[in-house]
Amino acid sequence: MASYDAKRVHCHVYTFKEGMLSALAHDLKIRVTELRAEVDHAAKTIEVTISADSLRVETVMKKGHEARDELGPDHFKKIEKAIVEDVLRAAKFPTIRFASSSVREQGARLAIEGTLELHGARKHISLAARREGDDWVAEYELHQPDYGITPYSAMMGTLRVKPHLKLVIAVPAG
Repeated sequence: MASYDAKRVHCHVYTFKEGMLSALAHDLKIRVTELRAEVDHAAKTIEVTISADSLRVETVMKKGHEARDELGPDHFKKIEKAIVEDVLRAAKFPTIRFASSSVREQGARLAIEGTLELHGARKHISLAARREGDDWVAEYELHQPDYGITPYSAMMGTLRVKPHLKLVIAVPAG
């Protein structure tokens, strides 16, 4: 069994803005900085454990491209605090976990099924991973309310994060 941390497994969350004042907001690329991935290539199992308080804003996204000079570190810290305290409530739900129940090869892809535990809720999910260099890369669209999470909102709801987030994780192929 191979064990990896956030230096080798890359996990990002992409948020998208909406609302009447969305022009004032930013789409974000957020990096998970503390995780542990246990991969058993022979048994075809994957377990990932993420510290809910380890999400850090990496950059602003504009029209699908990184816009590194849009906001400074002070803004990032305020956003990170809101994510950890208000959205994820990391003090109450400190850990995010995924455990596979099935990993099947389908040509050049992997079909992965398992349970995602987030914010006190457990849901069965299915995702596909594609090979990119030395990694398997999986994307998953997460609907926050499915896990009891109220998407971030400000200014009486005229500025908010869409309920759907995109998660991207790259795990060593072996």
